[in-house]
Amino acid sequence: MLTSRSSLASKIESALLNRNQRYAEFFAHEAPRLAAACRQMSERFLQGGRLLAFGRGAYATDAQHVSVEFVHPVIVGKRALPALDLSIDFGPWIKAIVRREDIVMGFGPPEGDREVETALDVADRQGAMTFALPGTQGSYACHGLAENPFEHQEMIEMLYHTLWETVHVFFEHRELGHDVGDAGFLYPFLGQEKQDLTSVVDDVAASIVMKVDDDAKLRAQVAEEESEQIASTASAIRERIQRGGKLILFGNGGSATDANDWALDCVAPPAGMQPIPAVSLSLEPANITALANDVGTEVIFLRQLIAQAKPEDVAVGISTSGGSKNIIAALEEARKRNLLTVALLGYDGGEIVRRNLADWPLVVRSDYIPRIQEVQASIYHIIRELHAEN
Repeated sequence: MLTSRSSLASKIESALLNRNQRYAEFFAHEAPRLAAACRQMSERFLQGGRLLAFGRGAYATDAQHVSVEFVHPVIVGKRALPALDLSIDFGPWIKAIVRREDIVMGFGPPEGDREVETALDVADRQGAMTFALPGTQGSYACHGLAENPFEHQEMIEMLYHTLWETVHVFFEHRELGHDVGDAGFLYPFLGQEKQDLTSVVDDVAASIVMKVDDDAKLRAQVAEEESEQIASTASAIRERIQRGGKLILFGNGGSATDANDWALDCVAPPAGMQPIPAVSLSLEPANITALANDVGTEVIFLRQLIAQAKPEDVAVGISTSGGSKNIIAALEEARKRNLLTVALLGYDGGEIVRRNLADWPLVVRSDYIPRIQEVQASIYHIIRELHAEN
């Protein structure tokens, strides 16, 4: 069973803080290579290239996440860039559609994935830019990030967030000179004169290190302010699972991929962990599109929850804003059905906190979505690790 509440909170705090040092060391080393990769990506997008991403199991959710980040950017005024998640059958798909101007990302566990590597080799032979995450060969390859698969995945998420955030600076530098528009706060190094691109690469590398430092400060804040709440949440979830309940997870966009990842971490965990029952309502495209088309987007999780929920279950809504109407509707229904309600939130917790819709709200107090999501990933991974303990 889980250890006492106070010792559990201390363990959670240490787990969050220990991540910061490891992540800082990795990105300090990798920032120059990532900045150069951003420049190459911008050139390929300008040539008509696409981002093609894939992975298996929980790592398919990274392909989902990076795809939605590029197609539906959260920064006002940033262009939508072509990206696809090919995880459902990536080998044949890559062979059929890859072009030399494309960018191909393959995601896998710390030890790598031979099927992913084979598909990346096919793309590489076609002249595409390849990212082996992890791997030892490709246009950009990295390995040995972390032995812990959850920490490995968190670092990969931080990596592709920095790619998405900084690739735009090369577009705007080429096309608009010094003007970076509404995203100027991301690029404090750019002055009023157009710079040589080599200098911009150096400054982007410094900016990546700054982003990782911001992430570390936020994770440290959560360690100090939320460890007790995370401990209580983990204990409450465990009690429901012991009663025969399951997790019912849901979220939109990048939060949908986090719901999917958490569910997969439960039912198909890393070696040595026992599975626990969980479903993600965000993994149901036919249900989602049918409900959105026939009724409206506000019910895409509500209707599914009505069909799936039992009183002993746990409803887990993930929302960076805390104000998503379809998350609120599902949590309201979960309350009526006496489910345990958990919410993983950003900003100040939004309407979900103000209306007390979650028995256990976990709030990452930031207003910048990529950093919120990165720390939220640490939180739910730690909760999953705790549920692996006897």
